[in-house]
Amino acid sequence: MLHDRISTCSLLRLLVAQMKPPRVSSLTLTKQARVLMVGAGGIGCELLKNLALSGFGEIHVVDLDTIDLSNLNRQFLFRHEHIKKSKALVATEVAQKFNPDVKIIAYHANIKESQFNIDWFSSFTVVFNALDNLEARRHVNKMCLVADVPLIESGTTGFNGQVQVIRKGVTACYDCLPKETPKSFPVCTIRSTPSQPIHCIVWGKSYLLNEIFGASEDESAFDHSADNDNANEIEELKRESAELRKIRQSAGTDEFAQMLFDKVFKQDIIRLRSMEDMWKTRKPPEPLDYKDLLAKAAKEMANKAEVLQGAQKVWSLEENLVVFIDSLERLSKRMLEMRASDDEAIITFDKDDEDTLDFVAASSNIRSWLFGIDRKSKFDIKQMAGNIIPAIATTNAIVAGLCVLESFKVLKGEYDQVKEVYLQPGHPVRLLASDKWRPPNKDCPVCGVFQTRALVDLKRATLNDFVEDFAKLSLGFGEKEFSVRNDVGILYDPDETDNLGKKLSELGIGPDSFLTIADEDDEEPFVNVVVAIQEAKESLTDKPVMQTWSEDETIKIPVKPKKEAPPPPPETNGNGHVNGSNEHGKRAHPAGEEPLAKRPRQTGNADSEVISIVDTSPAAKKAKTAPPSNGGVIVIEDSDSIVIED
Repeated sequence: MLHDRISTCSLLRLLVAQMKPPRVSSLTLTKQARVLMVGAGGIGCELLKNLALSGFGEIHVVDLDTIDLSNLNRQFLFRHEHIKKSKALVATEVAQKFNPDVKIIAYHANIKESQFNIDWFSSFTVVFNALDNLEARRHVNKMCLVADVPLIESGTTGFNGQVQVIRKGVTACYDCLPKETPKSFPVCTIRSTPSQPIHCIVWGKSYLLNEIFGASEDESAFDHSADNDNANEIEELKRESAELRKIRQSAGTDEFAQMLFDKVFKQDIIRLRSMEDMWKTRKPPEPLDYKDLLAKAAKEMANKAEVLQGAQKVWSLEENLVVFIDSLERLSKRMLEMRASDDEAIITFDKDDEDTLDFVAASSNIRSWLFGIDRKSKFDIKQMAGNIIPAIATTNAIVAGLCVLESFKVLKGEYDQVKEVYLQPGHPVRLLASDKWRPPNKDCPVCGVFQTRALVDLKRATLNDFVEDFAKLSLGFGEKEFSVRNDVGILYDPDETDNLGKKLSELGIGPDSFLTIADEDDEEPFVNVVVAIQEAKESLTDKPVMQTWSEDETIKIPVKPKKEAPPPPPETNGNGHVNGSNEHGKRAHPAGEEPLAKRPRQTGNADSEVISIVDTSPAAKKAKTAPPSNGGVIVIEDSDSIVIED
């Protein structure tokens, strides 16, 4: 053992001796750098440690999240005593011990708060994104582009990872490529015709658990009136929910388990089987009887403790019944204790709550059996119900190291050396693959636009002031037809002038809000103009909306590039083959020319997708100034999964 330690130390000394020390200029740039790190989770913990030990002079850390039990296996800055505390504050306190000479400032806050405005972003040398939230990533991307600050974006999914440098006008931004959207399922798929394990898991987590122990869904809140194809089925689902609300009153009694079991696994299934049209092309579900199954589960009931320990095992139907009954008893006892002091107390799903996890696992597996769907282990259901893409500490560490390596190039302005780097252990040849950064996408709605700022007296400025004084005069839109919109909807267009007399503040426009001006002309239209609202610190005596550039400067907005004509159809050689293709239809490369290397494609775990249950009623009308309604969409929580795009 001692010999092994000595050998390891010798090897480390040899490696250190062979390493090239960083140049003085690099050390100086690093020490002078003021950097922002958004996110103090898996990547963030590793990244903060690297930044501190690399000697970055000043580090600001922003994270709204608190520490959870499930974080401790990979977020090494946190310990058990830190649970429920702020990630940003604890990470800063612990990382400070690595290098007391580094100044680290923490914010337990949402990065989208008004205190983190454009001027604040502009004060940083580099921004690091270590987020697992799509909207927050997009927000930071947009703010860095407006503030003209380089951003280093990163993400991991299981064993895969990616690092991307984003620089305004040089590289593609985060939104240059479309992002994958969450998969959605109609209400009737979840409630009546499941075909995948995830359908049953969502049913157990977001429907059954809520109806019995949580905030019961009010079906009347959803507009199903236009859903003609499923109108009768929707009415039945409403009736089922009402019956479950009656059964929950029996929680804690000896009959509770049988009443609930026979309701959802027998009576509801018999009703579904009676709808013959529904089963013309699929096998109908098989109902179960509580007493019959309980009699068959005598052996499993006697070995209950052993059954409950089998998280990695796919339980039999009888074992699922044991877990169903036991978890129901535990949850009922908890509920009664909570209701003794609070009549409105509820129990919600938590992936680290064994009681709710056991209930969801057992109920979803029993439902899967009814519909002939493969059952899953408790471990797999925890991942799927908690929307957990397995996170691996080593992956986070590697990606965090790559972030810092790329930041050295950014600090020196060596953008010709910057790479997009992919960690892909499944690749047959290379663990790390790199590629030259992609140029900006001219059609990108975020960076393929003209960006500017307007100085606004928000106490006085109206939308008409913005349209007449800023858009038409300062930006040169003049007699052009154009529209003005924000994130909510259209505020102004030639046919929508009702808002012109309203103050911008009445329309929800505040400091660091963004307004987009879209040229509606057919002949040589301008690209979209994104205007960041900068609040005037003092009342403006001249106009309430003013340009931020001098009168001597000329603003030239680019014209939208013309769409390229589609290529002509390929010629054939008379035998049905495209000229230049081989007999299998694949286009042959000219002699001596190698095919272009494909960028590695990395996606998340298919079983860990974000699921939303969607009402199939018609879409809501186009939003104008009012915030858009969810319109019957029930979004399942825990939507912070990471998808790594190519």
